[in-house]
Amino acid sequence: MRRVLVTGAGTGLGKAIAIELCKNDFEVVLHYRSSKSGIEDALSRINELGKKATSLCFDITNREQCKQILEQDIEQNGSYYGIVCNAGITKDAAFPMMTDDDWDSVVRTNIDGFYNVVKPCIMPMIAAHEGGRIIAISSVSGIMGNRGQVNYSASKAALIGAVKALALEVAKRNITVNAVAPGLIDTQMTELDETVKKEILKMIPLKRMGKPQDVADTVAFLMSDKANYITRQVISVNGGLL
Repeated sequence: MRRVLVTGAGTGLGKAIAIELCKNDFEVVLHYRSSKSGIEDALSRINELGKKATSLCFDITNREQCKQILEQDIEQNGSYYGIVCNAGITKDAAFPMMTDDDWDSVVRTNIDGFYNVVKPCIMPMIAAHEGGRIIAISSVSGIMGNRGQVNYSASKAALIGAVKALALEVAKRNITVNAVAPGLIDTQMTELDETVKKEILKMIPLKRMGKPQDVADTVAFLMSDKANYITRQVISVNGGLL
């Protein structure tokens, strides 16, 4: 059974993605840093489906910890066929008011975290000679920018650049690398002021927020054999916002 790592799988999008991938018969490893109760709930729901999943706890901003834990897991259980880099944070503020920590923590988590997770996994994936899938969860903010999110937009745009470059490097190994860019999705990360939310909804042709399942279904498709010829792409899931 193909093993897939999903980072930030204890809440929101990551949780929905992990459960959907299990439904699609992948053996999923759910990563978390602090959302232990969310992971326990996800594992319980996966067990109810009669599927197999495990969890790993580490901080994706800690490069040495990532390397140690991921290499150990790969040594014991085999390489990953797929990686979903979902874990991310926001610390929104108007740029003049943004603190150094607002910038550093978002960049460190959202883009350094991609490197810290994918780097220890890539050579074992290549060495397995079975192809593979790498999917980064970017954002509409990384494509069009968003007021109050210079740090977040920068980090999510950087993910798109990383995906496009890495896709070129590993294509000959039959490893696809894509980004999924959600728009306004109904998760904990979109607890916006109602006035702001109404203004954004006016810009969405479908006139509603997306659901985590909408993103999970897209990721599951990209992870499947049906997406064999799709790489170096940014798939927007945004109700027509962009």
